[in-house]
Amino acid sequence: MLQFIRNLFKNWIVITIFGIVVAIAFLFFGVEGYFSQSNATWVAKVGGHEVSQQDFTNAMNNARARQLNDPNNKMDAADFQKPAFKQAILGQLVDHQLLLNANDELGIKVPDAAVRAQIAANPAFQVDGKFDPTVYVSALSQQGISAQQYQDDVRSNLAGQALPAAIIDTAFATKAEAEEFLRLQLQQRDFSYVDLAPPAPNAQESQVSDAEVAAYYKQHPKDFMSPEQVSVHYIELDAATMKVTPDLSDKALQARYEKEKANFVSPPQWNVAHILIKLPANATAAQKQVALKQAEHVDGLAKAPGADFAALAKQYSDDLGSKNQGGSLGWVQKGDAGPEFQAALDKLQKGEVSAPVLTPEGYHIIDLLDVRAGHSEPFAQVRDQLAAEATKNARADAYRDVGGKLTDMIYDDPTSLAPAAKKLGLTVQATPLFSRDGAKEGLAANPDVVKAAFSDTVLKQDNTSDPINLGKDHIVVIHVAKHVAAAPKPLAEVAAQIKQIIIAERADARAKTLADAAFAKLQAGAKLDALITAPGQAVQQKTGVMRNDTTVDPELLTAVFKLQHPAKDAVTRALVPLANGHFALVVLSAVKPGDSSKVPAEALGFLREQMARAYGELDVMDYVEVLRKHAKIETAPQRL
Repeated sequence: MLQFIRNLFKNWIVITIFGIVVAIAFLFFGVEGYFSQSNATWVAKVGGHEVSQQDFTNAMNNARARQLNDPNNKMDAADFQKPAFKQAILGQLVDHQLLLNANDELGIKVPDAAVRAQIAANPAFQVDGKFDPTVYVSALSQQGISAQQYQDDVRSNLAGQALPAAIIDTAFATKAEAEEFLRLQLQQRDFSYVDLAPPAPNAQESQVSDAEVAAYYKQHPKDFMSPEQVSVHYIELDAATMKVTPDLSDKALQARYEKEKANFVSPPQWNVAHILIKLPANATAAQKQVALKQAEHVDGLAKAPGADFAALAKQYSDDLGSKNQGGSLGWVQKGDAGPEFQAALDKLQKGEVSAPVLTPEGYHIIDLLDVRAGHSEPFAQVRDQLAAEATKNARADAYRDVGGKLTDMIYDDPTSLAPAAKKLGLTVQATPLFSRDGAKEGLAANPDVVKAAFSDTVLKQDNTSDPINLGKDHIVVIHVAKHVAAAPKPLAEVAAQIKQIIIAERADARAKTLADAAFAKLQAGAKLDALITAPGQAVQQKTGVMRNDTTVDPELLTAVFKLQHPAKDAVTRALVPLANGHFALVVLSAVKPGDSSKVPAEALGFLREQMARAYGELDVMDYVEVLRKHAKIETAPQRL
């Protein structure tokens, strides 16, 4: 357990509190469903609830984007297609569904206020730091989804966090546990060492015969292979670049305006603040009566002359998402609030405060700060928008038409792209050669394209691929143009490389022999300074070294902190292999526990909070494992 905590809190003294902003990424698909050869099916069933292929695709794309945006990323395109990575993503989806199922059984619901607060906190929907409904609606419209779809996704995300958050909130760490952790984390060690650099290759080691090179080449054939490569012909279809000639005359656009006039009406909006007196789930009549009396009391205070509604909200409101903003919910429009809340809004005038309004969440006292009347935008003002939409729709229509024909033609004749390209007026392009690791840029940087190119259907059976999704209304179909099988590189090409490998291995072997001999002398009682054998070597003394020391070689530091504590009046000796053929002779003389009394009380309290969270996260893992054991789970790896 302590090692788990230590791994989480290396260099804990310099930890700063940071916020984690969870960005919900959405992928939206248009014609790709038309292109599928079979209907979408589930990839997992968890207690009767299905996890769809679309859920898995979204999760994969989100995970891939997060990984590629990580500055420490070491994964490449091929890694994302490995079964282990896909299984890990599927496991996360199963765990999420297990938690949602547990919510249903326990009656846990995500209140509307929590959804509103989460949405309002998203900087993408804010103007000058405040939620703006117009920006919100516009942003969702650009993504092609409704407010209800987005709210459902936010609610699902919050629902998956509800039980883990509750479990984590119950965890705690004692002062004694924090002090014990600090004794280990702040531990100091005194040691000395000599860095034994590898000897330079001698004349004998540097003599490598052609026969030795040939023998090494024969013994290590897989180390000198050129990778299997392919290049592909492809046809790319992107709705955003389709060539179309829509009718953009005033007459045509005016007709479109009349048909879609409702889309150019800005609905009325209300700038609202509120105070919530919360009710528990399934509140009794007595609980409602107590809450109502409290609400009536606060309502009276809010309507008193000179009342400060914002201050009252900070003092009395149970809505954590708005109380610190003086109860402000920003600008809302119909559909943003529940029916009871909206009905009260409809009756208020600007500047009025409502009587307590009962909703499933509790009693609300509503302060109507301002009102924006709805209005229609004239044709002249939206003409450019109508023209853009007409062009976009024309491209989408052309995309569906050409895409459907292209799909039919490659299914009818999967042996070549040329006939379809000629008939549809499309261009066949080609990629350079690339391996199973993909390319750094271009089409072959897409892992789905690489996977398709090396699939049995495309590579071995010489067929055209199914349409591969590159984004919204954007596909590509590929056909292998050239295949270069993996093959051993000619001996002449790698002979110089092999010679250097043999020389290095000989030098490393001699370095190890010399280091072992020196360590034997050290164990027999020889002093470090007596074991110096080369110019530039010196005994290095280190006192009070901690785990986060940056002046010591990381490999040496890790090894030193793994050494056994020396016995009283004794030392611990070790031989530590380092990078590039180096070895360190180490003498550990003292281990001093960290002194938690020197840690400020605030820092100790912060550490206890972090340890408690770590304990809670372990409890969540245990809880999910219990859910797994008691749930019926089916998976379909072949559909991943």
